[in-house]
Amino acid sequence: MYLKIYKNGEHVLVAACDKEVLGKTLKRGNTAVEISRAFYEGEYVSEEELQKALEGATTANLFGEKTIKCAIKCRLIDPDSVIIIDNVPHAQSFRV
Repeated sequence: MYLKIYKNGEHVLVAACDKEVLGKTLKRGNTAVEISRAFYEGEYVSEEELQKALEGATTANLFGEKTIKCAIKCRLIDPDSVIIIDNVPHAQSFRV
């Protein structure tokens, strides 16, 4: 999985996606979502490394089966909040 962390003061955004979806453009109706290399391609990490990053995230933007499974496993994402865009699972998380 690819992981990129953005920090702004106390705010920590975790962007993560599966290797298989990096660089793809997904379509749903009239909307297209690009899983851009510029935004998501940081370090290639293990599940444990992603879990550690997600624990410190105030916001997370996640794409792909492995990435979403990891976020569900560490209880950041509720399985019912996952949407499917062009056969790819997607979820976002915000801690307030």
